Amino acid sequence: MAFLLALDQGTTSSRAIIFDDGGAIIASAQQEFRQHYPRPGWVEHDPVEIWETQVGVATLALKNAVLGSGDIAAIGIANQRETTVVWERATGRPICNAIVWQDRRTAAVCDRLRADGHEPLIRSKTGLVPDAYFSGTKIAWILDHIPNARKMAEQGLLAFGTIDSWLVWNLTAGARHLTDCSNASRTMLFNIHTGGWDDELLHLLNVPRAILPEIRSSSEVYGETRSPAFPVAIPIGGAAGDQQAALFGQMCTRPGMVKNTYGTGCFMLMNTGTTPIASANQLLTTVAWKIGDKTDYALEGSVFIGGAVVQWLRDGLGIIRSSADVEALAREVEDTEGLYLVPAFSGLGAPHWDPYARGILIGITRGTKAAHIARAALESIAYQSMDMLHCMTADAGIKIGELRVDGGATANDTLMQFQADILGVPVARPPVRETTALGAVYLAGLAVGCWKGVDEISHRVPVEKRFLPMMDTEKVDRLTRGWRRALERSRNWVET
Repeated sequence: MAFLLALDQGTTSSRAIIFDDGGAIIASAQQEFRQHYPRPGWVEHDPVEIWETQVGVATLALKNAVLGSGDIAAIGIANQRETTVVWERATGRPICNAIVWQDRRTAAVCDRLRADGHEPLIRSKTGLVPDAYFSGTKIAWILDHIPNARKMAEQGLLAFGTIDSWLVWNLTAGARHLTDCSNASRTMLFNIHTGGWDDELLHLLNVPRAILPEIRSSSEVYGETRSPAFPVAIPIGGAAGDQQAALFGQMCTRPGMVKNTYGTGCFMLMNTGTTPIASANQLLTTVAWKIGDKTDYALEGSVFIGGAVVQWLRDGLGIIRSSADVEALAREVEDTEGLYLVPAFSGLGAPHWDPYARGILIGITRGTKAAHIARAALESIAYQSMDMLHCMTADAGIKIGELRVDGGATANDTLMQFQADILGVPVARPPVRETTALGAVYLAGLAVGCWKGVDEISHRVPVEKRFLPMMDTEKVDRLTRGWRRALERSRNWVET
């Protein structure tokens, strides 16, 4: 039996999960890290804290499994994607905090790109829209605002990476500076058609090529660990952005298969096969993964605030003590009684792409209670996912048979049932919720020969529970009309 270690580095926590070669979880560990909000709309992480928590939970997971590093066949990495780190090549020290994918400080730069007519070029080459979500403008901001950074970057003294690159650099003690194509496709600097960094985009966004990592496939041996945390070197067998890893973990390997991950945000991806489909509905076209010489693509919709709205109920409003309490509170009422919560705390993602939207709670009456707010918060996650799926099926011209789901919030039966009701399609929940980590170890295991090919593992998609639509269409129509009215009132709130 082979064991594989997934490093699942997320937006709010670092996790390590050990799987056997049958896809069963042997042990895991998780640790949250600090979120920094230096200004409204700004979100930062300490890259050193990310590395320390990630290596710490990996060590703890090995201990919990009573395994040593010599028992691990390979490490697979899944990571929060667009979060941007720049560090000194000589010392490995970050020159500033990481700018998180949620951060909106470069929204005005993206506005100028659109105003100057560059959106068609960016969309045609990258499959993305000009938005502060992506890494390219974050890199330029760091180089322009940290003293001497641009000069150092042009001299080849600095390295940029998304979190996968940062982890690989530290795991290999600085021997490897690389990224996989799924993460590269989230930078707004990567040409999804040529599979490489694009000189025209680098010039447009003012990012020097010398700072960029080498691009690799999602499933190959990048190198071996040189960290003291692993006394016996372990092959690093691949990496993928967390949402692409989840798509692979759900074995959505055929065109038209869709998964939605309910994490800090909500991320829906549809496999479109080896052909990238340009979206007419403001969705993203992205690399799903590359295995060998074959690149799979996906359509993607990204919701910035998914499960994070429950954290806000806990930490901001204080109406629940733990995230798990939200379902019991929401079930105290049968419905929201016309209350809607639009959690546009850091703008709206797909398909709206409005960085100036802000959160709104509307429909409040004297009878509104905490339970109504909790239920409206859960329903907001489902409504946002509904908006994405409707655009996705229109772009692809495919009516889906089911939605495969994963992520922590899928444990909430109330949310999953409402999601099935509002979509009108079955929602399939697997017994292993950690499909992001599972996808990472599948990719790593393929790289080191644990399985002969994707076909050997493609059948591993058991369903723990299937939620069937039960709401009548008249009620669905009424609820979605209310959602759209509330959504419109949240738009363009911040004056520019």
